[in-house]
Amino acid sequence: MSNLTLFNKQIANPRTQEYLAQVLGEKRQSFVNNLTALVANNAKLQECEPIGLMYAGIKATALDLPLDPNLGFAYVIPYKNNRENKTEAQFQIGYKGFVQLAIRSGQFRSINVTEIKEGELVHEDMLTGDLTFKRAAANVREGLKTVGYAAFFRLNNGFEKTLYFTVEAVEAHAKKYSQTYGSKYESTRNSSKWATDFDAMAKKTVLKMLLSKYAPLSVEMQQAVVADQAVFGKDGKERYIDNEAEVQQVADVPQLDKANLNDEDSIRKAYIRGQITIEEMNQALDKLPKAETATADAEEVTELDKKIAATGFFN
Repeated sequence: MSNLTLFNKQIANPRTQEYLAQVLGEKRQSFVNNLTALVANNAKLQECEPIGLMYAGIKATALDLPLDPNLGFAYVIPYKNNRENKTEAQFQIGYKGFVQLAIRSGQFRSINVTEIKEGELVHEDMLTGDLTFKRAAANVREGLKTVGYAAFFRLNNGFEKTLYFTVEAVEAHAKKYSQTYGSKYESTRNSSKWATDFDAMAKKTVLKMLLSKYAPLSVEMQQAVVADQAVFGKDGKERYIDNEAEVQQVADVPQLDKANLNDEDSIRKAYIRGQITIEEMNQALDKLPKAETATADAEEVTELDKKIAATGFFN
């Protein structure tokens, strides 16, 4: 049986479908269709454990970020675990995904990230940290060497901040925190997204660091910073192979006010984010008017969640 056939069989398993319906509600079918198409078009992803792919996809769904590689919002990357000789699913958010989350928060007047070409950094104020850039003429800019990356945001209240990294600083950061890019094996390094798309990864890194250090982070943004580059194993737990230090820098997500869980979408997202248990999710759904939830009469899957490793999806 091929890896793709195995994946399709397991995601079509009735118990898996029941679990996804409980967690995702009306989004279940589109989730299955999108994830199935993504895996079908990527032979490397087909080598990943199906449960890891499912959890990575659920994380993207919780953040409302499409996994279409052509859009650049979020990705599922096959990560080769040489220690255990298996391929695992790694969830990554693109810089466009962080921009999208910032816009949704309603707190940002403007936000941008760009490459800086040779000669475009004009002045740096050592005291205030203010940077002055002058864009090179369009007809010559394409041929200039990229020397760094800059991210900027301005809030609705007028606060603004810029962060600039030289290419060398970005490279050093990548080698320090990415196990794949920092590997001693050339084949492993070449498989890293840092090797295949350095520009996009550099922009994401600078923007992510700017936001996590200086911006007011919504709960959704905090979840994104923490979940970015997480690897999902069979138990569904997140493991960080690339960004442990960055995760530790992010403040804990504030305690959820359960009184605000008054609609189906917010309830399901709270469960996916790990803020409530499946029992609490079921209880909250049961309290909604019947017209507001498509699963009000569905059988609870508490035992499925507790013993999910024993279901057909994992075997």
